[in-house]
Amino acid sequence: MASPRDSRLDEWSPRLLKSRLYQRILVDIIIGSLAPGEQLDEAALAKRYGGGLAGIREALARLSLEGLVVRRARVGTSVAPLDLVGAREAFEARRLIEVHCAGLAAEHASDEEVSAIRATLDDGEKAIRDNDQAALAAMDEAFHVAVAAASGNRTLAKMVVTLHHQTARYWLYAMRGPSSDDGMAALNEHRGLADIIASRNVDRARSEMLKVLGDFPAEVKRSLESR
Repeated sequence: MASPRDSRLDEWSPRLLKSRLYQRILVDIIIGSLAPGEQLDEAALAKRYGGGLAGIREALARLSLEGLVVRRARVGTSVAPLDLVGAREAFEARRLIEVHCAGLAAEHASDEEVSAIRATLDDGEKAIRDNDQAALAAMDEAFHVAVAAASGNRTLAKMVVTLHHQTARYWLYAMRGPSSDDGMAALNEHRGLADIIASRNVDRARSEMLKVLGDFPAEVKRSLESR
């Protein structure tokens, strides 16, 4: 169930083929199916994802703007490398922006928007049981974007989308194969935040978002530095 504000975060309607291509490439970058530094051939991508070259090029252009792919003349396009400094900075930005968005959502969200936040987590148990990294990545993005959209601040919500894309792959890259217990604990934290937003408790929503986001984990640092 999409929030009315969520549907207006940008001009890329989810009904458009270029949006579906963008989303599929994005998720594969986040979960590592398209690895850091991997060269991306447009024709091969079109065959892999079932789209035309024009749609693939538009999707790659958007991913380039978000810093997830690198496009160089006469060299081509590749998945952006993992960068510890950039990851830390993006996580710090998320903490500042999303904590504020959670407070605004607790203050301003409509009943429909609260339902939309909760609905993003409906398939969480199944994704955890199946260890479906793509589904988990999509669910986490949908949750954070729904909270940001419910803040009522469209500019902040658009920033959350980009920052989430820039940071999600660092968590998944460093924490391969999390236990089902860890997955359920994270899912329950997200559900707890949704309940707090529904209760209209601004201060608790802000503190719970901090808990959901966590600190820049030592596992990420160790994982990146060991490569």
